Amino acid sequence: MLKFFKLEEHGTNPRTEAIAGVTTFMTMAYIIFVNPDILSAAGMDQGAVMTATILTAGLSTIIMGLLTNYPFAMASGMGLNAFFAFVVASQYGWQAALGAVFVSGVVFAILAVSGGIEFIDMAVPTSLKRAVAAGIGLFIAFIGLQNGGIIVAYEATQVTLGDLSEPGPLLALVGIAITAVLMARKVKGAILLGILLTTLVSFIMGIQSFPTSLGQIFGRPAGLGPILFELDLSLSTGAFAIPFFVIFSFVFVDVFDTMGTLLGTGARAGFLDSQGRLPKVKNAMLADSIGTMGGALLGTSTVTTYVESTAGISEGGRTGLTSIVTGLLFFLTLFLAPMAGLVPPEATASALVIVGVLMVGAVTKIDFDDFTEAFPAFLTIIFMPLAYSIADGIAFGFIAYPVAKVAAGRAKEVHWLVYVLALISLLHFFYPG
Repeated sequence: MLKFFKLEEHGTNPRTEAIAGVTTFMTMAYIIFVNPDILSAAGMDQGAVMTATILTAGLSTIIMGLLTNYPFAMASGMGLNAFFAFVVASQYGWQAALGAVFVSGVVFAILAVSGGIEFIDMAVPTSLKRAVAAGIGLFIAFIGLQNGGIIVAYEATQVTLGDLSEPGPLLALVGIAITAVLMARKVKGAILLGILLTTLVSFIMGIQSFPTSLGQIFGRPAGLGPILFELDLSLSTGAFAIPFFVIFSFVFVDVFDTMGTLLGTGARAGFLDSQGRLPKVKNAMLADSIGTMGGALLGTSTVTTYVESTAGISEGGRTGLTSIVTGLLFFLTLFLAPMAGLVPPEATASALVIVGVLMVGAVTKIDFDDFTEAFPAFLTIIFMPLAYSIADGIAFGFIAYPVAKVAAGRAKEVHWLVYVLALISLLHFFYPG
């Protein structure tokens, strides 16, 4: 083990790596409860999705550790799971949506191996990349507020504030407050702990019933039968019947979410070379694509590298052994399957709002003093929650960017690929089929 992970070479030891692995797991384990809750809205079996989420996170994180010897962890990505459930699956069915995720994983793998990711990364404006992250943050926070009953439908204005005196919205507000306090105090695993404490409050409020036996907390994991290998790749009703731009959106978000996370966490760990590049980045991207394809086969949405990996790195994790520990801990949670039924939607809603807060912070790095950068970024951000679609937000951004630059007499600043993507975006709106 010492030789395989080169612990001495990286100035670490098994104890430090184990502590780092536990820390990373604690900060991202909330996905175990949040992902099944979101995907069940698409008609998928919640218990089966929980099992798929755990297995995918565990396996893909271990693969990452073995392929790269980096302390990065992976699981179903936030934002993309909401796009999967509330946009793609609602229109085309969850089987077709799983097929689209699988296809996006294949495309991701090809881009990773061929070096296409680096080309796309160079061509796409930084402001649009950051706008996508911020827009997804607003999108999932909006979904969280809806799921908690804090924001409800209203005919005159489309949406309005819900009745906060009702038990559900009140619990969601309590959950947000609890998690916000934990985050402010920098408690490790704040989001997971927030979900658990909010669930406890739901028992006290009578919204959920107290468990009366250990069997309601620990037990055998739900079977994968209802979702295993159920992805639809057919031309008539499956992934290839879905508009190109939807699959492009899965790939686009995964590529830049993963690239940003790898570079950010890699910088924190001191892995970047003198030119600011991450060695073995292709291996890391390949691990991500394998996770996405495997996740689609098992029955869950796009897998991506988690920025929460930084928590383990901060504890001294420097090798793939950290990832192995995190992955194994995910497997252990398979026996908490019955507990999923005890967690109310208001508890996971609070987690969505807090994650939204973290993601929307990307907006601070956009140059709003330059209107040609600000306008496309703004449209990208605002259309994601208002149009209820990550794909539509991305499309508006790609159309607006070259238009703004050309209008300002700065057409040469736009890479030719962005012009192509702008044309595809127009086709997405006027010929959606």
